[in-house]
Amino acid sequence: MRELLLCKAVPPRWGTAYAALLAEGGLRDEGRADITTLLTEGGILLGCGSLGGKVIRQVAVSPNAEGQDICARIVSALVQESVKRGVLYPFLFTKPQNARLFRSLGFYPVAETADMVMLCRQRDALARFLAPLPRWQEGVIGCVVCHANPFTRGHLHLIATASAQCDHMLVFVVAEEGGPFPAADRLALVREGTAHLPNVTVCSGGDFIVSRSTFPAYFLRDEQSEDARCDLDLTLFARHIAPALHIARRFVGEEPFSPTTAAYNRRMKEILPTYGVSVTEIPRLENISATAVRRLLAEGRLADIQPLVPETTYAYCQRHFGGRPPRP
Repeated sequence: MRELLLCKAVPPRWGTAYAALLAEGGLRDEGRADITTLLTEGGILLGCGSLGGKVIRQVAVSPNAEGQDICARIVSALVQESVKRGVLYPFLFTKPQNARLFRSLGFYPVAETADMVMLCRQRDALARFLAPLPRWQEGVIGCVVCHANPFTRGHLHLIATASAQCDHMLVFVVAEEGGPFPAADRLALVREGTAHLPNVTVCSGGDFIVSRSTFPAYFLRDEQSEDARCDLDLTLFARHIAPALHIARRFVGEEPFSPTTAAYNRRMKEILPTYGVSVTEIPRLENISATAVRRLLAEGRLADIQPLVPETTYAYCQRHFGGRPPRP
């Protein structure tokens, strides 16, 4: 008799079979699952899948069980679990050759590269994200994407410098949660910190302007994963978001300290211009970074962050962390 198990962690008795099933399918466990589904029969693992945040991942079916609707049962169970957790329209990432299977299970493609496809349970999810965003029909429209975790004078320098080169400037604040500054607060701090710049509009990045690090790459080799994430992120922006919002220029801050971000910026300069979007790299203000601000706060050195952040960010930190360091 077949049994569908839902577990927060793979039970030890199934650990070896689970790892083998993933490996057999060319997958690996990225360790980001909130819940995992195992479909078993007579002590044999027939299929598995996981849900992490808004993403269904690591769906695998034993070759001996293909054609038996195992994948459909697993995905259906994970979609139901996602809905229970308040995520009505989960995402799924897979290899292009597997996209047809997941489309047959009710997922719709959002963006695709040679290595990855991003799908969503909602047909018009991207259109719904774009619908309320501002659209200007004239002038040069630029864009900055930032985490602002928290908003620093470095971010302000980038946005102010970029906005001076455009008629309209869209700033997207990444909406992923994580760290001591909630997404809603980060968005508010960027809006407050740029309120004096009349041509700047600050918006949430929602589900589509996200950190490439959250794109799962469990179906790619380690050496492929970072490039594949970059390409999908940039293709989504260049092929779908930029033309819808008439964005002609994207601005990034110079990154001398992070090789990963520097590589991302280089890839951006290669991909975006092929879609008609120019990329401008702005020299950063020395010794100012959100990482440094978080480190000083963690050390309880609130006063030392004042030269690094706008007054609005400093006032926020005084209110929230004045007597204690933030949680990491």
